[in-house]
Amino acid sequence: MDRINYQHLYYFWMVAKQGSVTAACEILHLAQPTVSGQLAVFEQAVGAKLLRREGRKLVLTDTGRAVFHYAEEIFALGREMAHMLKGRTTERGVRLNIGVSDAMPKLIAYRLMAPVLKMSEPAQIHCVEDKTERLLTEIGLHSIDMMLSDVPATPAAGTRIFNHFLGESVVAVFAAPTLAARYRDDFPRCLNGAPFLLPTTNTALRRSLDQWFDSQQISPVIQAEVEDSALLKTFGAAGAGLFFSPYAVSSEIQRQYGTQMMGLAEGVFERFYAITAQRRLKHPLVAAILENAQQGLFDLLDKPAAAD
Repeated sequence: MDRINYQHLYYFWMVAKQGSVTAACEILHLAQPTVSGQLAVFEQAVGAKLLRREGRKLVLTDTGRAVFHYAEEIFALGREMAHMLKGRTTERGVRLNIGVSDAMPKLIAYRLMAPVLKMSEPAQIHCVEDKTERLLTEIGLHSIDMMLSDVPATPAAGTRIFNHFLGESVVAVFAAPTLAARYRDDFPRCLNGAPFLLPTTNTALRRSLDQWFDSQQISPVIQAEVEDSALLKTFGAAGAGLFFSPYAVSSEIQRQYGTQMMGLAEGVFERFYAITAQRRLKHPLVAAILENAQQGLFDLLDKPAAAD
């Protein structure tokens, strides 16, 4: 297509947002045959199906999701321009679409994104959490600018996907106070037979922990396997079992969840990566996150707090 028909793009955008032609027509104040016809013309111009029917709803195809993402940006910029022309100031600033892997510790993710929130220029973060595989698809479709993950993308994810190593942290054992008091003596041998909350077997951390248990001759009682790191800590705070988390954010974990650190799992590390597509490498907010991590963020976080 040589030139985009923005009216057709707008009709597509409204249908995608509303989930049906009928709902979009009510907002557009147009007849259903008009919108359906223009949508078909737009799909023909694009050269691909953008929507498919599932039951009574229309859902986006992979190409449709990519086009919808660009439409969101285009019409958001249009609204911003309209506000500017009316003499209004905008607080939108630079937008960063970021994905966070569900296995990624959320406190680490926040620490990595914090510099963006403190920038002098206004910035807006749109953050989604999902499985690594789905987020990698979103990067390939340019729906997100970067993702934070505890594992690097493999070559199978695409040749235009890039890994940026951010840092690592040794892992520590945490527990609610009652459990910590019961299993504190003679660490880590005291953990044999203790109730544990562990990440699921498809995560990098779980594989490292299984090896650590074997090396220490510890047989844990697995109370639950939880993929989401924040939910796992919530279980741990309730006393359901001991759990592992990066030492880099130990003070926040103890303060936020009311837990106690029992000791370090020596030799077990969590590593963290930013993953981007080639065309997003120059995004200023991505650059700010990478620069902050490369300036020794994890070295600073891993230093034990000074005694009072």
